[in-house]
Amino acid sequence: MALSRVCWARAALWGSAVPPGLYVVRRLQFVRSGLTWGAPRSSKLHLSPKADVKSLISYVVTKTKVINGKYHRFLGRHFPRFYVLYTIFMKGLQMLWADAKKARRIKTNMWKHNIKFHQLPYREMEHLRQFRRDVTKCLFLGILSIPPFANYLVFLLMYLFPRQLLIQHFWTPKQQIDFLDIYHALRKQSHPEILCYLEKVVPLISDAGLQWHMTELCTKMQRGTHPAVHDILALRECFANHPLGIDQLRALQMKALCRAMLLTPYLPSVLLRHRLKTHTTVIHQLDKALAKLGVGQLTAQEVKSACYLRGLNSTHIAEERCRTWLGEWLQISCSLKETELSLLLHNVVLLSINYVGSRR
Repeated sequence: MALSRVCWARAALWGSAVPPGLYVVRRLQFVRSGLTWGAPRSSKLHLSPKADVKSLISYVVTKTKVINGKYHRFLGRHFPRFYVLYTIFMKGLQMLWADAKKARRIKTNMWKHNIKFHQLPYREMEHLRQFRRDVTKCLFLGILSIPPFANYLVFLLMYLFPRQLLIQHFWTPKQQIDFLDIYHALRKQSHPEILCYLEKVVPLISDAGLQWHMTELCTKMQRGTHPAVHDILALRECFANHPLGIDQLRALQMKALCRAMLLTPYLPSVLLRHRLKTHTTVIHQLDKALAKLGVGQLTAQEVKSACYLRGLNSTHIAEERCRTWLGEWLQISCSLKETELSLLLHNVVLLSINYVGSRR
């Protein structure tokens, strides 16, 4: 009783000293150690709302990273095969997103400074060309996913047919080598057919000297000899007009050339001719930009990619040999006029079929 009376007396004494309207609140504070109850502080020491938001965001990000790391370790221990696919898929999405941002930056710069595609530096031209092909493939998957519940089927198809449906960002390192070999084997099937057409048009060439050069070139190709640059350039007039100009090519010839360029041959003749013209013009523009840059400025991966685009299976060829071959290609390409681009189409076969190390 005595103790309670003392407490009531103190409360009465303090109550008379405290001005009306003041009260004490308990405030929830975020600290590094976690959630703690803090003592009331003066308004001068109170953290700003921005500081509170920043501390909250850093806390959430830290916890998310910890949870994500535990999830990755769990997948790696219990589902190793799925973890490999999951990792490749996530990295592929990151690379595709980075490609999209870079392509947008290039297109914005082109629009601001009124720059055409053929005026871009080599690396920017090549990035836009490859990104367009990747987007086309992804767009096809997007269309397949439109119907309800079709996305589950699309995931299954992507797992079963990664070469046909996925871009290189989503391939494993082994798949990249195997799939490039498969694609090269497919375009090699058209090489004998293209050489056969060249032999058939020899009587149609009006100039006797050009007839002799064409016969010699076909003979060298059949013997397995790699032709010299001057042997190919000597025939440039044959590919400017009849019988080997792009506008004079027959449907079967264009289909064989489309297969050699890894383009679909299942289109009408008008569309095949337009596609071959467009594709060859882009490669010719790339060649001019690459000649300005210099082959020596390319990385090993860039050299191999450039060679593969132009018909050489560079996955199993040493880097120096690839640079030599690419130099020969540029020497031919940069010597051609726009009316002689049919020779550049056939050069995919002429310059690569007998090159050392390419017969795989």
